[in-house]
Amino acid sequence: MLQEILKRLLIRDLEKLKTEIEAYRSESNIWIVADGISNSAGNLCLHLVGNLNHFIGTVLGNTGYVRQRDLEFSLKDVPRTELVQKIEGTIAMIGEVMDKITDEQLATEFPIVVFAKGDTTGYFLAHLATHLGYHLGQVNYHRRLLDK
Repeated sequence: MLQEILKRLLIRDLEKLKTEIEAYRSESNIWIVADGISNSAGNLCLHLVGNLNHFIGTVLGNTGYVRQRDLEFSLKDVPRTELVQKIEGTIAMIGEVMDKITDEQLATEFPIVVFAKGDTTGYFLAHLATHLGYHLGQVNYHRRLLDK
């Protein structure tokens, strides 16, 4: 049951991220960084896609995705269509991998230590869902403040 809830929340928020990226009036505004704002919406999008593809796709689903975390924050001017494709690919991966996760697996230790030894897979997946929601809110504010 928790697996299905987490899957639904992750997909819901990725769909919202896609909506936010598509809602920018000017594609170039996706990449604006202003005073007091550390990351553009584009870089936050790349970070979220990379994060989920690494921890859910590679670690839990053995997808073979290779994360390049530094590029999530250094790449600029990736076309909106490419960002949307990355989000859509991540949504598909989430559906496939999460459908295979069992209640027993949720209760076991996450395969790699990220925060603390002993964190369960369920705990870490809940963290990933809240991490996505946190950055999704930043993208929303970025769009509303800087897409003029």
